[in-house]
Order: sequence, then structure tokens, then C-alpha cells
Amino acid sequence: MSRALPAVALLLGAAGCGAGGIGGGAAGAGGGAAIVRVPQDTASLRTAVERVRPGGLVLVSPGVYRESVTVAKPRVVVRGTDRNKVVVDGEFQRANGITVTGAGSVVENLTVRNHLANGVLFTGVTDEKLQAGRAGGSAYDPLDTVKFPPLKGFRASYVTAYDNALYGIYAFDARSGVIERSYASGQADSGIYVGQCRPCDTVVRHNTMEHNAVGLEVTNASERLYLLGNRASHNRVGLTLNSNDLEALGPQHGAVVTGNAFTDNNDDQSPEQADGGFGIGVGAGGARGNVLERNLITGNRAAGVLLSDVQGYPARDNTVRANEITRNGTDLVLATATQAGNCFTANAESTTSPGRIPGTESCGTGTVSAAPTTPPLGHASPVAAPPGISFQDVPPPPPQRSLPRARTAPPSPATGLPGKVDPGRFALPPRVTAPVSEMLPPPGDGGDGQGDRSAGATASP
Repeated sequence: MSRALPAVALLLGAAGCGAGGIGGGAAGAGGGAAIVRVPQDTASLRTAVERVRPGGLVLVSPGVYRESVTVAKPRVVVRGTDRNKVVVDGEFQRANGITVTGAGSVVENLTVRNHLANGVLFTGVTDEKLQAGRAGGSAYDPLDTVKFPPLKGFRASYVTAYDNALYGIYAFDARSGVIERSYASGQADSGIYVGQCRPCDTVVRHNTMEHNAVGLEVTNASERLYLLGNRASHNRVGLTLNSNDLEALGPQHGAVVTGNAFTDNNDDQSPEQADGGFGIGVGAGGARGNVLERNLITGNRAAGVLLSDVQGYPARDNTVRANEITRNGTDLVLATATQAGNCFTANAESTTSPGRIPGTESCGTGTVSAAPTTPPLGHASPVAAPPGISFQDVPPPPPQRSLPRARTAPPSPATGLPGKVDPGRFALPPRVTAPVSEMLPPPGDGGDGQGDRSAGATASP
């Protein structure tokens, strides 16, 4: 499993908080402009963020913007007019593309690439002194969540993130958010990451992740966290659910994973993962009380679903039911010291390790044996992980669908998120053979029968 490399040591650039002039944008209350257009009003994203008022819109026209920017004001929407042609490029020199510390702010309809840490970062961490060290390693200090309360309210919609050294879209110490309809490839750690939040109150939905070390990663992120209708294919690992002591708020628990596809995660043309994981659909290390239901998990050479104890955290009380888990090296693997309330049922599996996994008789009842049994330790099928390639060498992705009405839709800050969430509406994904980039919902349809919600993204999934 991934080490869940915490990128907080590289999080923040200099925050631009000046009021500035309106630069041709429409004037508004709050000491700035209601709309700042780039490059029409100013050539710089950073200057645009300085000039816009809280609750305003930074509207960015096509171009390659070689700068990092921090959105520290609340309820600001940073939107590209063309997802594929508005590019924030780190040139393999800068840490982060867009860092959001302002509550309720949004990044949508643009591309972030070639950064030494993250493409887009949402975080409550605002102390720049914490940036002195490097990400990960024994010197990492789990951040004090009282001193640094989580960012409340964030949204990433229609974002393309590729070839970043850590994470494509990263929510750390952040809650009450949505990550949706985005694409991530070529990240050296994970395409989309949610870490250190409790309760998270966050939905990750309708995203596509491929050619990353890990497609979707969750570490110490718990309670009211929903991963719905995503596709993680052709990574080295599809999804990880991790507990560890590198971040605060362990253990990870209480996520709902429904209606996703974790398929063919055996990509040798992807960055090599820090801990060498390869060929795994879903790996849960020390995770507790999660529900995996109605997911398609197939074609992963080592394991479809792997539950294991890690770093003193037992994997317990997880429910794996009504999935299609087939044609993996080993479909279900329980590598825990005790049965501990984990249960598996109706998953269409043909291979398990150990040969008979206990716990199916009480699946879904919430009952944990007072004296749990001690099953044999399960093992994934042996797979030699091939050498990875540099994240800098992963080819750019194909064009992705843009946000409808990007030039004209009013800004919708990330307030009141995630709204009502109904995982029951997400069915088992069908088997598909089309390229992943062609499987996004068409414009005008969020993929869930509710029509287009891109401008607001506040309705339930």
C-alpha cells in the first residue's frame, strides 16, 4: 500500500491577499472585483486572485500559466474557459499549482501539470514555517488539527491533473467538499487523495484515474466520506484505504465506496509506487468500518480486494458485499490476525485467501464476535512489480470534456456541500471496453440522471 506521503511540507506558496484594483472586472463589495478576467484584466493568476473579492470569479482564458497561486480568500471560484487549454504548468520547478486555503473556494475547468508536489491542494494548513522539511520521512510531524482547523468547504470540478510528483488533486485537513468529474494521470503517488479529516463530509464522484501509482487514496479520512461512481483503471493500485501515524486522526474508518470500477490496475507504464504495490484493485491497510458495495473489481493481477493489518491498526468491521469481484489474481484476501467483524458476501468471487474466509454469516449485521476466530493469514497472488517510469515521462492525457457554459455560468462557491448523499442510487458499473477517457458523462448529464449540475455542484449525487 502507499505510504500516503504527506505533502504538507511542500504545501503553500506565498498567499496573495491584497485588495488591489479591479483591473477591468466588475466592481463588487468586499474590497475587490466581482469578476477578474485573465489575461484581459491582468496577465497573472496570482494578481487576479489578489484583485477578486470574496465570493467572486477569476475567469481564465486559454494559455499556459507558469506560476503558482494560493487562493486564501473565501468563496472564490477559479475557472478556466476551456479545460484543456487553460494550463497551470509547474515546469517541474514549483511545488504546487493551485493551493486553496480560503473556505468555500473552488477550482474548476482547467489543467494542472508538472509540479513537484501537487496539482491542486485544498487545506487548512496555513503556517508557512511547516514547509521547511520535505514530504514524508521520519521527521514528519502529524499536524495539530486544533491549531490548524480544517478548511471548510471546497470543490474541484472538471479538473485535469497530470504528471505531478505527489498528488493530482489533494484534500488534506479539509472537509465539506466535493471532488467531481475530474481526471488524473501520471502522479507519482496518487491521482486523487483525501487525508486527515473527521468527519470529512466529502464526496468524491464521477472521476477517472489512470496511469498513476495509486488511482484514489484515502488516509485517516473518516465519517461521511463517499467514493461514488469513480473509475480507477490502469494504475498500479486502484484504491487504498489507509490508517497510519504519519497523519493525525487515525485510524481511517467509516467510508462508503459504491458504484466504482477498479479494473486492470497492472500498469507498467506508470510511476513506481513508494511501497511497491502492484496489481491490486482495492487495498485496505488498517481500515475500519468501511462499506464496499456494488463495485466492479476485475483484472487486477495480485488481488481484487485485500484487507490487512498495518502499523498497529487492525482491519476490522469492514463490509464487502454485492460487488462483482472476478478474474483477479486472488479475488478476496483477508490478511488480518483475527476475523474482527470483517464480512464478505455476494461478491461473485471464485478465489479467496485463505481458502475459506470467515465472517460471511454475519455480514451486514454489525455483530462482532466477543472472541473472534483466528483465520490463516491470507496472501495475494505473487506478482513481480515491474519497474516504473518517471512521473515526468507519463504521456499527456487525451482531451477531456469541459464544463458546460464555462464562459457564462455564474460562480457557485463551495458552500452547503456535499448536500444530500444517496449511495443507493449508484449501481454496479457495467463491464466496458471503451477507453477510460471516453466514459465520462456527456455534457448536460452528470452521469446520475440528474442533468447538468456543473455550475453549482451542490445537488446530491
